[in-house]
Amino acid sequence: MEKVTVLSSDQLYNSFLDPKYIPAGQNKYYLRNTQVCAPKGGWRHLTSSEIESLVKNDNTAMSWDNILVTDEFNPMMIKNNKFYGFVRIGRVSSNGLQYHDLRLSCGITNSSIHSCDIGDDCAIHNVHYLSHYIIGDRCMLFNIQEMSCTDHAKFGNGIVKEGEDEDVRIWLELMNETGCRKVLPFDGMIAADAYMWAKFIDDRRLQDRLKTITQNMFDNRRGFYGTIGYGNVIKNSWIIKDVKIGNCCYIKGASKLKNITINSSEKEPTQIGENVVLVNGIIGYGCRLFYSVIAVRFVLGSHSNLKYGARLMNSFMGDNSTISCCEVLHNLIFPAHEQHHNNSFLIASVVKGQSNLAAGATIGSNHNSRTNDNEIEAGRGFWPGLCTSVKHSCKFASFTMLAKGAYPAEMIIPFPFSLVSNDEVHGELHVMPAFSWMHNMFAMARNNWKYANRDNRIFKVQNIEFDAYAPDSMEEVIEARKLLDRWTAKAWLRKQGKSVEDVPDESLIEIGHDLLNGSPDKVRDLEVLGENMEKSKRKVVILKPYEAYHSYGDMLVYYSVKNIVSYLDEHEEETFQSISARFDGERKRVWINLGGQLMSMDDFNQLRSDIKDGTLNSWKEIHHRYTEIWKRYPLDKLRHAYLTLKHMLRIDEFTADDWNNILNKGIDIQNYIFNQVYETRKKDYENMFRRATFNSEDEMLAAWGKIDENSFILQQRKELKEFTERVQCIRKRLL
Repeated sequence: MEKVTVLSSDQLYNSFLDPKYIPAGQNKYYLRNTQVCAPKGGWRHLTSSEIESLVKNDNTAMSWDNILVTDEFNPMMIKNNKFYGFVRIGRVSSNGLQYHDLRLSCGITNSSIHSCDIGDDCAIHNVHYLSHYIIGDRCMLFNIQEMSCTDHAKFGNGIVKEGEDEDVRIWLELMNETGCRKVLPFDGMIAADAYMWAKFIDDRRLQDRLKTITQNMFDNRRGFYGTIGYGNVIKNSWIIKDVKIGNCCYIKGASKLKNITINSSEKEPTQIGENVVLVNGIIGYGCRLFYSVIAVRFVLGSHSNLKYGARLMNSFMGDNSTISCCEVLHNLIFPAHEQHHNNSFLIASVVKGQSNLAAGATIGSNHNSRTNDNEIEAGRGFWPGLCTSVKHSCKFASFTMLAKGAYPAEMIIPFPFSLVSNDEVHGELHVMPAFSWMHNMFAMARNNWKYANRDNRIFKVQNIEFDAYAPDSMEEVIEARKLLDRWTAKAWLRKQGKSVEDVPDESLIEIGHDLLNGSPDKVRDLEVLGENMEKSKRKVVILKPYEAYHSYGDMLVYYSVKNIVSYLDEHEEETFQSISARFDGERKRVWINLGGQLMSMDDFNQLRSDIKDGTLNSWKEIHHRYTEIWKRYPLDKLRHAYLTLKHMLRIDEFTADDWNNILNKGIDIQNYIFNQVYETRKKDYENMFRRATFNSEDEMLAAWGKIDENSFILQQRKELKEFTERVQCIRKRLL
């Protein structure tokens, strides 16, 4: 335990920076002076009349010679303050500042100022301890207990300063409670960085390089001051220590902010509210943190929210996400995550975005293991339902939905867009592949729209694929169809009384393909069983395999046609023949979701190689590479879509008739999507139980509106019309 010690008056106010850290020929303010721009007219000393006026206004100073001001200085606005060390004050006038209902006069009153630079037209009142900060213009600081900065402040970045031991470095222990996937947080970190670092822990050279790059990103010298940008409002807060704040940030009623960076700008302001405790973290632009939030060792992406008592620890939370009323520990969460119910829980997981955790969901209970070294990996669109309990370790394909239930064992769910349910009556795990396409189209289509529509970021550093039908999910669909081929063939052979043990895998796939592309009557009575999907001895039953197989096929065609039509519509010089000539070849089958950005594994491996050999030497260069790959992505996606279409239809060369049939199929599928969107929404209007709370049709319509006037239904109808018109124009032009 540290003890209270006695200091001399000189040590009390002049010991911010140990002399051993001051270079020869420099003074203790040498770094501070690099952080401050002198005003146009420069600084000057106080006049004797100004000092007299300040003394009459109950101000004191260790030395008035250490107080510098500008020519526009009104000493009458400086009252009842204590000044220590070297203080510089910008323009002080008799004007006032207003933010919402808070109105304060410019000037400084009832405060203790220790070695600070204060910008023009600031209002600083009742700040009991303000130490070693550089404050921008037009800031309002009101009723603050302590606001200070140490000489070794790191502002949430995972670095060490000169003279510090390695054990003071702050790490984020993502995805795993043991810390085996730890990463260093840094200002500007995005989900792609965190995932590359945390996932590929077996690549020791990569790990060492990322640590070195992060350390070299920041100046390790001691003596930098805390900074507050212009237009900030901080009121009624307790402890603000070693905090770097951007421009136009609003902080009200915060309990403790320590060792953090708060990114904020005039166009993307960040707000922090009542009783918030934030320690060791980085906050992105345009964030909102309110109402008794606690976050420790964290990175928060831009335009994300923590609210209503949320607890976020050792976690990265991606852009455009909201977490409230729940506990989130040791996670890497990609953009567009929603979790806003009081009794949900997420631990030791990587959740790859566009996800939503319902009330009562407990994802990551480790009670089935003797150690805490297990993890959850969930693809895009993960959606566990009410009161869902899932154990470590599990892996879920993209857009997996979990029905309410306590799942007793670990699971691997390879079917994207599926519904998983725990049948406790029969003691079975049920999986319905392609459930969303068959029965939940309104939600699927709306999700595709809403994630892009709600992206309010102005500076989009993290590239994000919002479309559910993209190379990653479509490759999962292709593999899922192979599983359905294989397992349907086994079910059929078992029904015939034949052994399946000696049948080659290629033969099983061909048998299943013939069955699933033949009469549905041959398949619908089969009991198709999943293999290696649950760590248990009970059955895993695949529901509606025939319908799922053909739904997956329609997805692949839709994905391909949509991308080809969009490209041809935007590039009138292109033809079907030019696409075939340009994109023919082998399909890239492995795609990585890097924080929301999709790229081929070939591109990612090249990125890793270039980091390791020093071709990429900074996070800025790495982010630039992400952007270069992202610029190529539309063509990479188009190539993948074209080759997916060839794979799906088993056609080597497309004829004009083939393309005509493909376009017709695309229109049919687009019509199906609209009709399913309409029908799945219409169920709410026709369900007697949903209607039961209304006394009349008029009351229901007043609450819901007419289905044909629903804004999303109208939008989908418009998209159907536009898609059909584009297809007809392309057909007329090229066929």
